[in-house]
Amino acid sequence: MTSLIMIVVGVVLYGIGFFLHQSDVANSHDYINGLIQADPTQFYGDYVSDAFISFNTDHDAHMAHLENLLKNRPWAAFYVPAYFAFGIAASALFYLCIQFVANAGWSMVVTRVMEGIASFLPVASVLLMIIVVGSAMHWNHLFHWMVPELLDPESPKYDIFMANKAQIWLSTPYWVIRCVIYLVVLSLMVPVIKNATRKLDETPGDRGLFSSLYTKSVIYIVIFAIFSAAFAWDFVMSLDPHWFSSLFMWYGMVSYLVSAVSIMAIISIYLKRKGSLPLFNDNHLHDLTKYMFGFSLLWSYLWFCQFMLQWYANIPEEVQYFEQRMAQYPYYYYMLVVNLFAPFLILISSSMKRRFNIVFAMGFVIILGHYWDFYNQIMPAAVGPFHNFGFMEIGSLVAIAGLFTFVVMNAISKLNLEAKGHPYFHESKIYEYPF
Repeated sequence: MTSLIMIVVGVVLYGIGFFLHQSDVANSHDYINGLIQADPTQFYGDYVSDAFISFNTDHDAHMAHLENLLKNRPWAAFYVPAYFAFGIAASALFYLCIQFVANAGWSMVVTRVMEGIASFLPVASVLLMIIVVGSAMHWNHLFHWMVPELLDPESPKYDIFMANKAQIWLSTPYWVIRCVIYLVVLSLMVPVIKNATRKLDETPGDRGLFSSLYTKSVIYIVIFAIFSAAFAWDFVMSLDPHWFSSLFMWYGMVSYLVSAVSIMAIISIYLKRKGSLPLFNDNHLHDLTKYMFGFSLLWSYLWFCQFMLQWYANIPEEVQYFEQRMAQYPYYYYMLVVNLFAPFLILISSSMKRRFNIVFAMGFVIILGHYWDFYNQIMPAAVGPFHNFGFMEIGSLVAIAGLFTFVVMNAISKLNLEAKGHPYFHESKIYEYPF
């Protein structure tokens, strides 16, 4: 009931925000000029040099670009939580397969929670397919490189950098084909893994089924390793087509991986309190929280590596990524408080990792912090200075969170929460972490 209420409230809020936004779009010229006069640094930076003015004389083209950014906001508001939820579901299945391939014993008590989270992957793929179709059909302007004039040598808007990238990677038909492959293949792997674990439950001790589960898990790990890199480039990094980072794929992957582990901890604690997961104890919680802590530090390391190397090098096409975020998103660095300092200071203690209430609260802090991270990755390229955490952003976040909760908890309710068919389940039952 709570999840359904969240979906309805989220859709209503999004609808209100969309209606209010349409009035700004209808008077976009006056609306944008008013914003420029009120705060010109949001649009032009800290200063405007004579060279800048001499190179930017086509004010109509600039205004058209700003109007496109303004129109992107409803799409971008939906895109951020949809992509975030997709990454969480895909990485939850990845984390589950890691347990099987590593022959981990401690985690068997919570593997069905991981399966439940992964069950959202087909739904998230449908949500992202809306973005893929809308972008390919030019219903939005999220992906700037899809403008045909940029690739036409006879056009005054010809961009040789984009033209070169289009020959290798950023071509709309091939982009659509790749996106469909990502979404379909990853979604199909969910029933493959779930059916393998179900059959193992039905035939405990079957070494053939256990070996089959191992093989299928290895296959998904390899697929995820390749696809997580590629869809990070296609779905997010290509929003800023003139910018690139060689470690961006790992940076994004760790972000939704730590969020997935946080959701595992939250759901496990919830089920424990409801009496549905009695075998889950503070030893299992301790290990889940270690991953929350460790992945938070890994994310921070990758963020700093990406920032420091590009900022220090001061190459224009690299540093502009951070310049824009500092100019237009004044709270950009504050996400480090919730994504680095809070997990580090609160979860560093081994005893803190065993406290259900603290880990439960920190799980929500980490999830919201990494939603903020993806907001900072997507919004600057998609809407530029027209960002705002208003009705559309709140509505889409609440609606997709409600849909996620409904699908995941419904999937968990249909699973046998005790994976007794797995040979390491007994080890997980008696598992105790010495500290």
